[in-house]
Amino acid sequence: MNVDEVLNYQPAKPAVSAANASNKRTTDAGMALPVGYPKRARRPILDDGPMPSSNGPSISSANLASLNSEERDKLLQMLEQESSTVELDETSLKRMLSQLEKRISKNQEMRIKYPDQPEKFMDSEIELNDAVQELHAVATQSVLYHVLVNMNGINLLMGLLTHENTDISIAVISLLQELTDVDTLTESEEQATMLIDALAEQQIVSLLVQNMDRLDENVKEEADGIHNSLAIVENMTEFRTTLCIDACKQGLLTCLLKRLKIKAPFSSIRLYCSELMSILLQNHDENRQMLGESDGIDILLQQLAYYKRHDPQTSEEFEYMENLFSCLCSSLMFASNRQRFLKGEGPHLMNIMLKERKASRNGALRTLDFAMTGVEGKDNCQIIVDILGLRTIFPLFMKPPKGHKRSGETRAENEEHVISCIASLVRNCNGANRQRLLNKFTENDHEKVDRLMELHFQYFERVKAADNSIEQDQEEDEDEIYLRRLDAGLYTLQLIDYIIIEIASSTTSIPSIRQRVLQILNLRNTSIDTIKNIIREYANNLGMTKKTTSGDHSLTDATSNGNSDDPHKQHLLDLLEKF
Repeated sequence: MNVDEVLNYQPAKPAVSAANASNKRTTDAGMALPVGYPKRARRPILDDGPMPSSNGPSISSANLASLNSEERDKLLQMLEQESSTVELDETSLKRMLSQLEKRISKNQEMRIKYPDQPEKFMDSEIELNDAVQELHAVATQSVLYHVLVNMNGINLLMGLLTHENTDISIAVISLLQELTDVDTLTESEEQATMLIDALAEQQIVSLLVQNMDRLDENVKEEADGIHNSLAIVENMTEFRTTLCIDACKQGLLTCLLKRLKIKAPFSSIRLYCSELMSILLQNHDENRQMLGESDGIDILLQQLAYYKRHDPQTSEEFEYMENLFSCLCSSLMFASNRQRFLKGEGPHLMNIMLKERKASRNGALRTLDFAMTGVEGKDNCQIIVDILGLRTIFPLFMKPPKGHKRSGETRAENEEHVISCIASLVRNCNGANRQRLLNKFTENDHEKVDRLMELHFQYFERVKAADNSIEQDQEEDEDEIYLRRLDAGLYTLQLIDYIIIEIASSTTSIPSIRQRVLQILNLRNTSIDTIKNIIREYANNLGMTKKTTSGDHSLTDATSNGNSDDPHKQHLLDLLEKF
């Protein structure tokens, strides 16, 4: 019995009128059978009544309600049996792969034989497409991935990625996206490893990039193919992060930049490109360097320039903008990219964004923080002063901008970014620009010094509370303790105290600044040693802290690609002597 018969089933009626009685009954096909003709073996026994024809009425809610619980259970069981497919095993998968290989050969033969007559090879391509669709069942049986690999299935699929008919390549991409789905890969790590190894060996990313170049995202089916291609790379890099570098070497980063560079309205493809690029740049200096050498900094700045005076219209577009900022911040962690940022007039763009107070404001502040950090950010610091950026940054120092619910940023994080920017300015500015910077701290009766000391006490109390909590936990090692103190705000406290001793003790400092600092310390009954101790610890741990793109801090090398910070350390110790 097929499903139609089940759906058309009705329970037996209590009586049949003589007028309708007959010595024959009719099957679904309309074939007359004598009364008493044996029923088919496949038919489940639900009742002794007749089976209505396919043209008869379907089961209505009234008919369904008239069934008792036993009949209803049997009906559900029948539906399950009819709709269930044969479970895939090694034998059936091998048969599928053999059939796929035959249909590939047949299609190639027909295309060679009739190159200018599509109607001649169309049937073979339909059969080939059907063979690819059958393999979707493998995605539900990850334990059979080894059969797919060992039976040359991956090689066959990789060959179809370059098929002349893009519909075939799109079908293969859809299949590969299901096979590499993260949830599926985690079901069997051994099988997943075999699959990822086979795909990587065939340089799948390179083939996907070549195929995406011929797809038009304005056509829905081809746009789905591009989206699934990006999803395959994301799945593979999530399973094995080391593939990020190989993917960029095979042309993926260039492909993403090319798609972002196209002047076109916002789309889901652009969003996915920005998201995947952010993943590729997150922890890999090789990719950051490659982006800089591919004019990626300029492309990112060009895409962000639209948002200096316009807000994103949707939550998806806002996420796209934030992804671009994340890519820019990640790339700026590679030292040479800070010079490219300067040449692309990045400081000018970020300064405008801070003035305009649009949705891009927080991202611009975060980007400036990364661009100005370290000795490699010296030129960016100088240009910020030249373009009157102090007028933009110091109001944010006095009152940090609010966070944004969509991006997850908080006012506290923006406060930390502003403090870091000012610390970089204090460190890197010299000559007339340094004097202009110091004069800012004397404006309005030293209000910025008062704010600086307020932040010092605020963060000092937070770190002190963390230290008291750590004393109760005796099992943690030194690295874990230092990380907990960083989470409590130690790094920001170190930057605040660095600014204090720099503006109060350097040879170019203004005496009234130092006097104001000492006056506030006396009013709070606090010793100057509290600041000195923080700076000594900062100097001793120099090279152990570094910002991440999310604004947090972790134990790593802060010397920007291995450059020594020993001169800065000695400078700090000299300031302590003067302070």
